[in-house]
Amino acid sequence: MNFIDAHTHVQFAAFDNDWKETIDRALSKNVWLVNVGTQKDTSRRAVEIANEYAEGVYAAVGLHPVHTEKSFHDLKELGADNITREFTSRGENFDIDYYKSLAANKKVVAIGECGLDYYRLGDSTKNRQSEAFTAQIALAREAGKPLMIHCRSGVAERVSPHNGAGRDAFSDLIGILKSEKLPERPGIIHFFSGTKGDARELLDMGFCFTFGGVITFAHDYDEVIEMIPMDRILSETDAPYVTPVPYRGKRNEPAYVVEVVKKLSEIKKRTLLEMADIIFENAKRVFLF
Repeated sequence: MNFIDAHTHVQFAAFDNDWKETIDRALSKNVWLVNVGTQKDTSRRAVEIANEYAEGVYAAVGLHPVHTEKSFHDLKELGADNITREFTSRGENFDIDYYKSLAANKKVVAIGECGLDYYRLGDSTKNRQSEAFTAQIALAREAGKPLMIHCRSGVAERVSPHNGAGRDAFSDLIGILKSEKLPERPGIIHFFSGTKGDARELLDMGFCFTFGGVITFAHDYDEVIEMIPMDRILSETDAPYVTPVPYRGKRNEPAYVVEVVKKLSEIKKRTLLEMADIIFENAKRVFLF
């Protein structure tokens, strides 16, 4: 069986001491992976790592919405001992020439992690997120590569999107996507947390969806997974975050994506072999590797 971790971050500081060993563990279990960039430094590093492997390790490059303005500092992402990196990664303006240069590398299979994140940020930041996202849609179209999309709504907005607290991030995301010309292979909605209605609209636009470790310990996603066609589902870890059962409490890593595929096979009522093969074929179709 071949497996795919379609969205991981082994180039993050959490893996500074053992990124190679972590990748070797994944490859030894027939797990291929896409390291996803979140700003200039992590995008560049994702490409550098991908270039060290003939196959099985790939990269996505882009600017995460939380990095369009000064925000929280995540030690797992950037570490604690590089003050220059911290400053340069906060409040980044999307530099299309920089990312276009990275995207030209043959090991880059997607543009992102890009999109909208309303969880921590207020209305004053939404315009910057939208502008950066729109620019990355244009880059994906020009580069002929799919989007790797992040979308996260505020807590209050997920409970009641029309309660006056501001628009739901998925509503805004779908509106932007409908207003733009998308790449031929539109891409992936990573760690999908929207409604079935959101999923239907995104399916109509040609998007696929990744699911990760949270589905092994929460049933909130079961219904939407059941409704999404088999040819639109991929697996991810989002490592080092959201570790699946039975590894809860440990740092997540790509090798653990096998547990995600096991859970997807249960929900979709397929054997593990069937599910793994279908997901891997989906990944090859989306990423063209």
